[in-house]
Amino acid sequence: MIKRIIYKKKILAIIINLTKFKKKGVHFTSPKHFTKQVGIINFNKNHLIKPHTHIKYLRKIHRTSEVLFITKGLLRVDFYKGNKKYLYSKILKKNDIIILNEGSHGFKILKNCSMIEIKQGPFIKSLDKRRFQSINEKKIKIKK
Repeated sequence: MIKRIIYKKKILAIIINLTKFKKKGVHFTSPKHFTKQVGIINFNKNHLIKPHTHIKYLRKIHRTSEVLFITKGLLRVDFYKGNKKYLYSKILKKNDIIILNEGSHGFKILKNCSMIEIKQGPFIKSLDKRRFQSINEKKIKIKK
């Protein structure tokens, strides 16, 4: 249902499988300190969520985080240490959500894939992203 990807006591990512998440109510899967708060919400018909407004206040964010929701296909996520050294890979499928929080990552589409990506903005490519060489395909390790 929810799996944390941890390296040296830091949460690199959280993977949520929606097909197995059936709890009623509001359940946030990300820790309160994450810059992306992802909640799974399940209510019965006629449940009322009271109107509300979000209060404006200044937040300081040090890096871009992102959330991917896989709607179709298979996606391999390759995890790297901050110094670009490959760690291992995970396979995501339809109805999986991943919150990418720390470290580095790359992707390979394994089966025609559609996904929704959510990240904070504004996004400035030159400030938000630095590309590097991906791992040799022969060295890929899929972690369960």
